[in-house]
Amino acid sequence: MFAIPGIIALVVFIYARPQEFFERLQALPLLYFFFAIALYGALIDVRVGNLRLRSTPQFPWVFAFFAYASCTVLIRAPSDAFGHILGLAVCVALYALIAHGVQTFRALHVVAGSVLAMVLVVCGVGAHQGFSPTGCIVVDETNRGDNASGTPDGRPCDTVRSCYLGDAEPGAEYLCEKIGLFGTTSVGRGRVRYRGVLQDPNELALAGGVGLPLAFAIGRVPRRSLGRGTLVALTLVLVVLCAVLTGSRSGQLVFLAVLGVYFFQRFGYKGVLVAGTAALPLLVLGGRSGAEADSSTTERIDCWLEALMLWKSHPVMGVGLGQFGEYHYLTAHNSYLLTLAELGPLGMLLFSIVIYVSLKIPLTVLRHVKPSASGSNAAVATARPWAMALLAAFAGLGVGIFFLSFAYHYVLWIYVGLAGALYSAVHAHDPSFRVRIRLQDLALVAAADAGIVATVYLYTSWALR
Repeated sequence: MFAIPGIIALVVFIYARPQEFFERLQALPLLYFFFAIALYGALIDVRVGNLRLRSTPQFPWVFAFFAYASCTVLIRAPSDAFGHILGLAVCVALYALIAHGVQTFRALHVVAGSVLAMVLVVCGVGAHQGFSPTGCIVVDETNRGDNASGTPDGRPCDTVRSCYLGDAEPGAEYLCEKIGLFGTTSVGRGRVRYRGVLQDPNELALAGGVGLPLAFAIGRVPRRSLGRGTLVALTLVLVVLCAVLTGSRSGQLVFLAVLGVYFFQRFGYKGVLVAGTAALPLLVLGGRSGAEADSSTTERIDCWLEALMLWKSHPVMGVGLGQFGEYHYLTAHNSYLLTLAELGPLGMLLFSIVIYVSLKIPLTVLRHVKPSASGSNAAVATARPWAMALLAAFAGLGVGIFFLSFAYHYVLWIYVGLAGALYSAVHAHDPSFRVRIRLQDLALVAAADAGIVATVYLYTSWALR
């Protein structure tokens, strides 16, 4: 299929960020170039009959979310609208290309495999970084703050004080952090991270945790082999290492949620206890404690409270897409509250429906596609490992984005696209397959959103007493 190379190039570009360590690539608009290649390939596929123009269950909700979010910023901050709308348009385009450009299980295997490959790369870099020595880093003046980054100057260090001695640059600000591959550096006293959209340790841990089910799917599809078993083991080791070395508490919860789905499917409710037991070493070794952890918790509560206050002052349409940072020095640290504060209740509802529908697709596949299928339906039975993988991935995402501002993050929308691709592949083999969204589904999502807001309000009120 001609769209696949462009889609894979987009996945590699978004995760690996080659332009950040090959300076010559920075002058090229690679993101839009790869989008053009993928779109042109999709048009060729349509022309030769490889693809059929059909909608996925998420499409109307994604379109409604994009249109409404765009309206909010056009009304609230028209001078800033173009950049924020363009950023969201990239997310929507990622979903559309993957969900509608991948309509066979073979193509799904290839694209999801490329996502897994990038997960291995970024987690591998994180693991290497975690065991690397520390060195002096000259902070980039344009990238300060909690996720400050810079350029290693080649000097080893034990403490940041030693970086200001000897050959220190006059007036420069230094960090003493671990230095990994491709010039990557840790942050916050050794918490590993990657670059670009994964430069936050929590986001790296989340990307690793939700990538793990893809390895499970590849290991469970027909024609198992030793190589696939090795791939699963390698992914598990790197994801766990990354979760520990990032010190991300939300990343640990994501890992637990992913394992919980598989153990629940195998053992029922007892499986949840088994998953918790299996994840216990991670919970003990990873995460942070002490004053730093307490400060992080207080900071997050403050961000949640600010999101609620912004919604209270702008109850209908919020403050506008991308405008949270204009009112607070940090982001909301919660995707649901971020959409509530920026887009109002309707925007939060539309975002939540997109996540819900993406979760319902693999759940519906598991309920309606039986593993005993044979003959022409044998390919449909291949959908079950992928359905389990995406169900687990969205369970992890649903937990992870509660603690991160991930609503407009490329990685999230890649997985929304993969859920749509699963639907397209199943529907291509079984045209009667449907995922319908009824009024009770909408009521359930609305109730869940109301529960999130009420829970956060009560928790912040109690925590700040």
